[in-house]
Amino acid sequence: MFAHNNVYTGNIFKNNDAGVAVMYSRNVGMYKNKFLDNWGDGVYGLLLKDLTFSKIKHNIFNNNTAAIFMDGTSKVDLYNNQFSNNGWGIKLNANCMENRLMKNNFENNTFDVSTSGSLVMNIFKNNHWDKYEGYDLDKDQIGDVPFHPLSLYSVLSEQNPMIMLLYRAFFVEILDRSERLIPSLTPENFVDEKPEMKANEIM
Repeated sequence: MFAHNNVYTGNIFKNNDAGVAVMYSRNVGMYKNKFLDNWGDGVYGLLLKDLTFSKIKHNIFNNNTAAIFMDGTSKVDLYNNQFSNNGWGIKLNANCMENRLMKNNFENNTFDVSTSGSLVMNIFKNNHWDKYEGYDLDKDQIGDVPFHPLSLYSVLSEQNPMIMLLYRAFFVEILDRSERLIPSLTPENFVDEKPEMKANEIM
């Protein structure tokens, strides 16, 4: 807490009961760290509470309940990070604004992102999403169709955690697919306009 102007680089945060928390801080840098196997009820790989003007780049988040949980966090750059095999890649509270999430990879997460609100004031751009089913007709490695990473099921589970009992049910998949085509309950501006067709280079 109140750890202004600090840099964390080259660390391995593994198998923790609570994960790593950086709170009430500004101008923090987190580079080339690994957040691994932080799993359990209420456990995060990285908790960001009221963090501002900071950069989180070239990190690996693998097999965490929630890789990153952001609350009251603004003006943070998350670039070139790898989110794989997590329950949630990023849990982004509605009070988070002006964050930029670019050139990250989201692979094999139950939910890539989730939010607690309907108004999204953050930028998603040039991320690679393994759930993206669009096409690239001009072969520029950028998807021609925008990707809405927020699934209807993740929105519903935020409101009612008991709904997780229905995870992988066939009708849930149908709901998610229809919501991606015609967003109605998920925020329309929660979108990556230029998804990458191939995984970004992380390190």
